[in-house]
This record gives sequence, C-alpha cells and structure tokens, in this order.
Amino acid sequence: MARDYYDLLGVSRNADPDELKRAYRRLARKYHPDVNKEPGAEDQFKEVNRAYEVLSDGEMRARYDRFGEAGVGSAAAGPGAGGFQDFGDMGGFADIFESFFGGGGFGGTTQAGRRRSGPARGEDLRFDLKLEFREAIFGGEHQIRISHLEVCNTCEGSGAKAGTKPQSCGTCQGNGQVRRMTRTPFGSFTQVSVCPTCSGTGQTVTDKCETCGGKGQNQVSKKLKITIPAGVDTGTRLRVSNEGDAGQRNGPAGDLYVYLFIKEDAEFRREGSNILSALKVSYLQAILGAKVPVNTVDGEEPVMIPAGTQPGTVLTLDNHGVPRLGNPVSRGDHLITVVIDIPTRVSTEERELLEKLADIKGEQAGKGGVEGFLGGIFGR
Repeated sequence: MARDYYDLLGVSRNADPDELKRAYRRLARKYHPDVNKEPGAEDQFKEVNRAYEVLSDGEMRARYDRFGEAGVGSAAAGPGAGGFQDFGDMGGFADIFESFFGGGGFGGTTQAGRRRSGPARGEDLRFDLKLEFREAIFGGEHQIRISHLEVCNTCEGSGAKAGTKPQSCGTCQGNGQVRRMTRTPFGSFTQVSVCPTCSGTGQTVTDKCETCGGKGQNQVSKKLKITIPAGVDTGTRLRVSNEGDAGQRNGPAGDLYVYLFIKEDAEFRREGSNILSALKVSYLQAILGAKVPVNTVDGEEPVMIPAGTQPGTVLTLDNHGVPRLGNPVSRGDHLITVVIDIPTRVSTEERELLEKLADIKGEQAGKGGVEGFLGGIFGR
C-alpha cells in the first residue's frame, strides 16, 4: 500500500508551505544517498522527493487531497484532472470506464484515439547539483551538463525518411487503441488497450529516418548555464523551462528540475538566514577587551571584544548572514561565539606577573596556581 505523502513528510494535512519545506529539507539531508549509505535510504529519499513535489504544488496537492495518489499520477496530471468536467483528459479514469461500458458517455474510440495520437508533452527531468557553501549564499551562474531527448532535425520528429511520411496504422485505423469484446456471466465487456502495432501513436513508419531510427527523437548531451539565486539551501528546487525531454508528435518539451544540495563548510555553519562561527581570543584580550579581525563570508571584518568577555559570549555582526531567498537586499546576521584560549604554558616573566595579580586578587599561587587563577576568572 502506498504511504500517505503527509505521513512521509511528518506534517499535518493542513501544513503550510513553510512547514512542508522545513520537513522536506530535514528529510532530504537525512536520506540523501551521498550522506546515508544504509539499505533503503535511497528509496526513502525518492519517496520524500515525490511527496514534496506533489504537496508543494497547489494544484497537485488539491488533486492528491481529493483523489489520493491516483490523482497525481502521470495519467491524471494533465489539464482537467482536478474535476469531472472533461473525462476525455482523465487518462486512466476514462480507460476504466471504457473497459466496462465500451466508451458510452465518456468519449468513445474516436475521441480516445485522438487523445493518444495527438501531441504529447515530453517528460520532466531531474538533476542533482552540489554547491559550495559560499555559492549557495551569493548565488550566480553555474554550468551543468545534461542529457535529454531532442526532436530529430533530419525528420523533424516524424520518424520517417526524407521524402516519406508516416501512414495511418492499419491495425487500429489510426485510433491508437484496439478493442476486444469479452463475454462473462455478468454480460459483455469491452477491453480497450494500446495498439501493439503503433504503440498508441495511430501511425506507422515504413521507411524510418536513418538519423533517429524512426523514433523522431535523439538523445543529446548539452551544456546549460543556470542562474542560482542568492540564499538557496539544501532542498531548494529550480525549474528550467523546456529543458526536459522533447515532446512526441510536436508536443511541448518537459521541464528540467534542478535539486540543490549544499556542501558543509569547515569554518562556517548555517542556521536559517544566520551564519555561525567561533572566534578564539586570548585570556588577556577577553579581560582587557580588544579589536580583532574575524573571517566572514564577505571577507575579514573587525570586531570589538568588550572588556570582561566571558566564554561562550555571542557577538553579532548585523547584515553579514545569508541573503533571504527572493529578497537578496535583506540578509541575516553573523553570530560569533567567543572561545577563550587559556595557555597551558607561560614564560617565567608572564608567570611572575600572573602570580602578582593572583596575590592582589587573593588567589592561591604556586604549582597549578595560574590555572586556578584563570579558572576562577573564567568560571572553570
């Protein structure tokens, strides 16, 4: 039994788009094949992607809520699948009715034949793209190579050799379907199936195009330059129109969907629109205060360390975080956690000065005294 898409993502049926996106990103990170090598992880990853594809699209989600998975399958994804006004476009549903009732009242053989032999939209394609941490933050152009079906230039998609053209199929008379009457104890039923001769196209090619072998399409590898918006994150999906597989019989091409996965950075960590990092300062800088340089995604920036700064203090650099997707002018912050570097060894001169200071503070000195003094200052 197919799993419920809402259960797959772990959200309620009234979840808003932001909840869906957060749930998807969490599960995509968990089950991505490059991260999770456990058996079944890849299948789970595909199921999560399919669930998000459906529920993140308002129209598809409405069909899924009404009809379940059957309402968002390839046969029901065309125009009119959301209601019962036009049964001729409902694919699998129409075939079921035709099988039992011989097409009466649901658009008979002629209408179904036209549907099957007419233009067909090409398949959508998916491409997984890994980005460096800073690429995801600032965006920019990225070149990828894809392989997809394109219309054959020699026969212009007909599949026929130059100077010839496809002929109407003699088996189905151009309808793309064949009917077979079956008698049962409950009466006679008509079974409708795809024509085995023309594979549902309604046409046959006697002299095939030498370039494409009669298919009307060729597999082509090509380079694409895509624009990555600033602020994307793992789970962001970009749609590149008309770069999927070419449609059959002059149908429109499908789309290319680019799924983004962001690599981890050795220095920075991302939390929503904020960037997190750590800054190590000496115990003297923490006590006396200092102005020190810190690395950010924008380059080196000066940061003031207030006198008496404690370990774990978080300093904020406003507007140095991640640009908000769709609004690159607005950015998050860079949050810097201060780490106090306490030396394990000090020079003789430093030790003498520290022991004097310990004496002023009334702290015990001697072996281990420096460590005890510094631990008292920093709560260690």
